[in-house]
Amino acid sequence: MYKQFYQRFLSANQGKQHFACHSHHYWPDITRDAMLEYWDDSARLVDDKWRYIFSEKLPETQQLIADILQLPQPEQLVFAPNTHELVMRLISCFDLRQSLKILSSDSEFYSFSRQVKRLAEYDNVQVDSIETEPFASFEQRFIQAAAAEQYDMIFVSQVFFNSGYAIADLGKFVQQLAAQTQAMIVIDGYHGFMALPTDLSSIAERIFYVAGSYKYAQGGEGCCFMAVPLSSEHRPMYTGWFAEFGTLTAERSAAALYSEDGFRFAGSTMDFSGLYRLNAVLRFFKQQGISVGRSHKYVQELQQVFLAKLDALAHEKLNRTNLLQHDLNHHGHFFTFILNSTAEAAELASQLKRAGIETDYRGERLRFGFGLYHNSADYDLSCLNQND
Repeated sequence: MYKQFYQRFLSANQGKQHFACHSHHYWPDITRDAMLEYWDDSARLVDDKWRYIFSEKLPETQQLIADILQLPQPEQLVFAPNTHELVMRLISCFDLRQSLKILSSDSEFYSFSRQVKRLAEYDNVQVDSIETEPFASFEQRFIQAAAAEQYDMIFVSQVFFNSGYAIADLGKFVQQLAAQTQAMIVIDGYHGFMALPTDLSSIAERIFYVAGSYKYAQGGEGCCFMAVPLSSEHRPMYTGWFAEFGTLTAERSAAALYSEDGFRFAGSTMDFSGLYRLNAVLRFFKQQGISVGRSHKYVQELQQVFLAKLDALAHEKLNRTNLLQHDLNHHGHFFTFILNSTAEAAELASQLKRAGIETDYRGERLRFGFGLYHNSADYDLSCLNQND
């Protein structure tokens, strides 16, 4: 149905079934044109390209993202090459000479979990992680934990990367959380943005929402973003010259000045080709009428067909019994199967790869992702019942 938009990636990977969309999504063909457009604009404008990007390309991309997430102020969106850079800016808002208490889960992505693990080596930093399982009680347990102590930062995923479990009603969850704490609330939306229909309008003034284009937004690496609450007056210590872009022509100040919008969290000179690609994908999808709701419905249909094919195979390892999360209403765009060990997951992933089926695993968890460039009629899992 949508494969026509991905011919370059598909032709370069003939004979493969790419079930790693959650890791590295295929890019639509129009992203190649966007790359060339960035090069041509760089040649045409040279140093003036920054003015053009900041006055034309960037505001347009902000508006496209704001429309998707129902954000009332597009100018509160700031960009960076990766989410780790944005997370570090958030952490640098705090006086690290004082005590710092962070509440999170045991299932946050590596860019965050590694960084706070390192920070926790300092005596003044406390990091508490709530187990995501059992999923049925996670949200309640997390909210109770937030009320139990006075945390400075709360960081939690919209969709968890190692299971696919999704917070069912993000707005309600954040409102309940905010009623219990004055902490900075950060939502990692990387596995939610452009996958699950997301309306941030009711919580935009309470959260920092971090996501990017590498996965379901299909623009590739190098372009992440953060939605910043309008009321934010934070002054991140980790800061670059883009953060005072609106004040560069003003008389120099002894103090570090910050933009009055989301760009107070900006960094420094970056490669904006990723933003060009993301912009091209979002504009194209808007023109084609491919909303997040529409693509989400399509992926859910793919997932149902996939499960039916697995049922027919009755494989001893890849089956509904080993599926970590079953409810598609609380689920992201990938399935996670839990196996007996990391070695078993690695062995099965290797077997699948040799048969042309691309997956990936995290520990003992094997993941299968689904995307718009899939057609369920192409699914062939017969290799699972063949001796390797």
